[in-house]
Amino acid sequence: MTVPLALVCSACVTIEPVQPWQRGDLARAEMAFEPDPVQAAYRRHVEFSKEAASGGATLSGGGCGCN
Repeated sequence: MTVPLALVCSACVTIEPVQPWQRGDLARAEMAFEPDPVQAAYRRHVEFSKEAASGGATLSGGGCGCN
């Protein structure tokens, strides 16, 4: 268990900072977590609609409102 952990930690030490000329490659749309904001908003809306009883992705509570 300690050998894989040591390898991961040693690999993180050698990571160099991103150079200014490399930032353009990392800023491309396909590198984003949500490359299409319209589709991401639609998926969040669908998830919220399906999970309305538990509050969706961001809210706690919800449901029909009866106590």
